[in-house]
Amino acid sequence: MSGDEFLTPEEKTEGKSEVGPQGEWNGSGSGGGTEILALRFETHRARLRAVAHRMLGSFAEADDAVQEAWLRLSRSDAGAVENLGGWLTTAVGRICLDMLRSRRTRREEPLDEQPGVRMPEPVLAPVGGADPEQEALLADSVGLALLVVLETLSPAERLAFVLHDLFAVPFDEVATVVGRSPAATRQLASRARRRVQGGAPASDGDRDRQREVVDAFLAAARDGDFDGLVAVLDPDVVARSGAGVTTGAAAVASGAIAFGRLAAVGRPALVNGAVGVVGLVEGRLVSVLSFTVVHGRIAVIDIVREPERLAGLDVTFLEG
Repeated sequence: MSGDEFLTPEEKTEGKSEVGPQGEWNGSGSGGGTEILALRFETHRARLRAVAHRMLGSFAEADDAVQEAWLRLSRSDAGAVENLGGWLTTAVGRICLDMLRSRRTRREEPLDEQPGVRMPEPVLAPVGGADPEQEALLADSVGLALLVVLETLSPAERLAFVLHDLFAVPFDEVATVVGRSPAATRQLASRARRRVQGGAPASDGDRDRQREVVDAFLAAARDGDFDGLVAVLDPDVVARSGAGVTTGAAAVASGAIAFGRLAAVGRPALVNGAVGVVGLVEGRLVSVLSFTVVHGRIAVIDIVREPERLAGLDVTFLEG
């Protein structure tokens, strides 16, 4: 797969709408052939959305990328595509790469001068169980800590890591998208992997244990109990937000006490599948805290306060 076949679909020669004897689509055009192509596309949508979400950190932007992939496919000579799933995954990868690069060029400050990180869009659900729609979102999501680290990577590093490490796309194919040699693409993924391993440790999987630790953190923050906070924090804990990064148990505990007012309105919820905390003021969502609990202590806290990340989130399940 060259990866170039979907870059300029207007240059493709449109074929006739024709369905083969096994129901396969043998060309581009309208009518029944387009309907069959759309059905084939739908079988890949969930995977494509997952790829785009990990690349972009937003389900809305992921849906835009998937829609663009469909438009490119519908305008191309689909009959010449031997591996539709691979073609679409590569197409979505390139679309997301372009979106990430465009996102960076719009920033007013260089990345290394920004005080914090761009926080991704969290996925919320009740601790006691999610409805089918929430379960579907949770199934598509990954830990917020991983998404935060992915936001710190260069677009090329993120693409190489996501496609190869998370979706097993061979380096030869990833290289065609990123515009590097396979060896250089391996290096991109390797650098990204080291960043991910350092910034997104594997969390304890037991939600009951997570709940105990998070409840203890909240209680200590509400009471202004510095020692109680330090007791549930890893000595090297990292707290990240769009405003900056704080490291070390003493500094993070001091910050939690300073923001004790928010702890007072905090309520437990699932954040990207792990136990976290949401802050509600008069029914309005003002903050989301995601915790990475490792060996019974909080190793990472990711804090989302950006209104544009919170405005569209449904918190009706927290009412009552």
